[in-house]
Amino acid sequence: MAGGYSLIVAIKQRRVRTVDRLYIRQHTHTSQITHPQASTGERVLQVTAEETRHHIMKWAIVLCAVVALSECIIQVPLIKGKSARESLEEQGLWNEYKGKFPFNPTRFDDQSLYVSNEQMTNDADLAYFGVISIGTPPQSFTVIFDTGSSNLWIPSIYCSSAACANHKRFNPSLSSTFKNAGKSLSIRYGTGSMTGFEGFDTVVVGGIPVKNQIFGLSQSEAPFMAHMKADGILGLAYPRLAASQATPVFDNMMTQHLVNQDMFSVYLTRNSAVGSVVTFGGIDTNHYSGQIAWIPLSSQMYWQITVDSVTVNGQIVACNGGCQAIVDTGTSNIVGPQADISSMARAVGAHSANGDNVVNCNNINNMPSMVFHIHGQAFTLPASTYVRQSTYYGCRTGLQSSSSDLWILGDIFIRQYYSIFSRAQNMVGLALAR
Repeated sequence: MAGGYSLIVAIKQRRVRTVDRLYIRQHTHTSQITHPQASTGERVLQVTAEETRHHIMKWAIVLCAVVALSECIIQVPLIKGKSARESLEEQGLWNEYKGKFPFNPTRFDDQSLYVSNEQMTNDADLAYFGVISIGTPPQSFTVIFDTGSSNLWIPSIYCSSAACANHKRFNPSLSSTFKNAGKSLSIRYGTGSMTGFEGFDTVVVGGIPVKNQIFGLSQSEAPFMAHMKADGILGLAYPRLAASQATPVFDNMMTQHLVNQDMFSVYLTRNSAVGSVVTFGGIDTNHYSGQIAWIPLSSQMYWQITVDSVTVNGQIVACNGGCQAIVDTGTSNIVGPQADISSMARAVGAHSANGDNVVNCNNINNMPSMVFHIHGQAFTLPASTYVRQSTYYGCRTGLQSSSSDLWILGDIFIRQYYSIFSRAQNMVGLALAR
């Protein structure tokens, strides 16, 4: 709709009250990748209310309908909470947990599982969660918005595993719009699996209803899930990766014309509990500085790109001759082949201890940066971004080895670089995060 209006719903959580700003922005619709910059035609409507988020989301839906759903940009706030590792460290249980459930990004190892099973990893450092609702009336769940998988799934009332007992569970009998899909679902982990069945229902993302969305309802879950903070996963990778040929949420958002452009973007805060956000349908220029580097995908299953090399102090220490990597919000660390990760750790002065690459906390300011060379651009990670400090276990790098040749650029990388995922152009855009 040329010359139409788009809506950005930016909901910022506060402990005492909710302050909601609804920005109605005039623009010219285009099929090309554009940056939704503020313009002379911008009109701002600010609404402050003591109402609950549920009521305010109703207003968002009404306003979005007025300006045409096809012109919407949807923002879902993410909360940065304690990771499972942080909680377990506080309880003195981390070493026991790590022994039982060692980190293993198995989703990338077995090509034969890409169609029959969705592959996930037991990452205890994941800390960013958003809220969605499913059903009529809506039932709310916290989910990880995961660009490394494609299915949506949440616990169900039919699950009796310990992991389901301490999470919210979906009750299909309470939803007037639920339909059983008649299909089973299996999600494999390094140390177990989630099994369940699939159904259809209305899924509300950022106040916008996605009709007839297929999703998984768990009936059993791996034990380590009891320590995870999110109830479930909302996958944002390509349909080719989805189990049971399920249509991913974002694909339905595109098909139902719920987004302005066929892209979404992710901003992750470094320390603040609030401020992180997933933007569906466009780019939020408030979250990055400088130019966006657009990188073509090398494969359209994950958000997979080619990395030319990794250097430290100007010397190639990993990915010599090029390697494949995915930009993955569902993984917290930088993950790569064991030999390369060991080389990177040595180059920054880390040593292996108790399964981690640890460093002296007093040396962080003197440690070198890591530089990922991608599509002719240099993406620098200073030590302050790749070193994590624990109250109980000192300082460690966010470098993790795996048995796969496929690299993972996880949250450590995404916190430094605002990440844009364009389905229209099959590209990833990266820009220095504010």
